[in-house]
Amino acid sequence: MNLKNDLILRAARGESIERYPVWLMRQAGRILPEYRAVRSQLSGFKELVETPERAAEVTIQPVDLLDVDAAIIFSDILVVPEAMGLEYQMIEQKGPWFEQTIRSEEHLKFADANIDIDDRLGYVLEAIRITNKELNGRVPLIGFAGAPWTIFCYMVEGRGSKTFSESRKLLYTNSALAHELLGRITDVTIRYLKAQVKAGAHMLQLFDSWAGILGTEQYAEFGLKYISKIVDAIDEVPLTVFSKGAITSVEAIAKTNCNTVGLDWNMDVVAIRNLIGESRTLQGNLDPCALYASEKEVERQTVKMLDSFTSKRHIVNLGHGVYPDIDPEKVKTFIKTVKNYELRY
Repeated sequence: MNLKNDLILRAARGESIERYPVWLMRQAGRILPEYRAVRSQLSGFKELVETPERAAEVTIQPVDLLDVDAAIIFSDILVVPEAMGLEYQMIEQKGPWFEQTIRSEEHLKFADANIDIDDRLGYVLEAIRITNKELNGRVPLIGFAGAPWTIFCYMVEGRGSKTFSESRKLLYTNSALAHELLGRITDVTIRYLKAQVKAGAHMLQLFDSWAGILGTEQYAEFGLKYISKIVDAIDEVPLTVFSKGAITSVEAIAKTNCNTVGLDWNMDVVAIRNLIGESRTLQGNLDPCALYASEKEVERQTVKMLDSFTSKRHIVNLGHGVYPDIDPEKVKTFIKTVKNYELRY
């Protein structure tokens, strides 16, 4: 199927663009009343993720309502550990919860890498197929997965954490177990992402939400080593690596075979462009909290960010996911400002 708008794919590949493409992490979600209406008809978040028709519906909503340049499939990074045998619950106001955790070799029975992706994760693949059919080529569809280190954190910790001390402790007390688990997660993630491409994803993103809790050396060993394996295995479509908080590892991330390096809002665009040159596209990185400001200030902050770009190799996004209580009208102002901005390069 030919895409009517392939701007984000061209930007990711470093090809010519007429304006910067724009989308938002977590755009398919709680900022939209239309999403909440769909969600209210179901038992909860997981049922929505696991119901392909409804997942496709909320995936497409931001394209219709916000006019973004790409859709991102509505799913969750934790479908991978669940597919491997570690079931999770999504508790309202508290986040994910795993009854079982992996802290010893005995627990590796809950981390089975020899799984049938189509069987265990077929609902995500079906949502991708339905979404593409409904989009009918209007914009590309982004698939995604959690990076191995972040998935490891949830499988070891069993929930969200400010420090993920149990996960980090394992790196020191049983590094062999840590590498075994990370390797299994990596194997499943590669097959899962390839299945997403086969189902119709035009682009992929790896989310390493907890990259920033590791030092540079540990992130190289327990984070980037496994991201590199995934990136090397995926050559069918452009791939973005978003490692939140990993400021000292950006140069190393750019040396992987990814197309795009995602930046959080604490990362300086000019400094990073100077560091990595024109070799990679950058994505980001307006502070999500800027969207709480007045319409005029949202526009000013967006233009300020755009003025800092010194290359066409940029995909505009926030520096993290959009927060659920942000006014959708402010999001529209952000997107319109990007679309009306005149390229200088």
